[in-house]
Amino acid sequence: MKLAIKAARTLGGMSQAELCEIADIPLITLRRIEGKPDHKGLVSEATVQKVVAALEAQGIQFLDTGEVAAGPGVALKVE
Repeated sequence: MKLAIKAARTLGGMSQAELCEIADIPLITLRRIEGKPDHKGLVSEATVQKVVAALEAQGIQFLDTGEVAAGPGVALKVE
């Protein structure tokens, strides 16, 4: 999820600080989410979902395999 969150934040044109303000989390928490390969134990799943919800509130869509976006955007093609 770390790459998806970082990509979503970038796609939305938000700095880490801006996303932290919207999600109401400390900057170090977002840096842990985006920077660690596995943030389990460092950041709760509830906090990660709070960040995802904040991004979704800004118009970002998170897609699972096979889902189609409702509008323009980018997606990672896995081969």
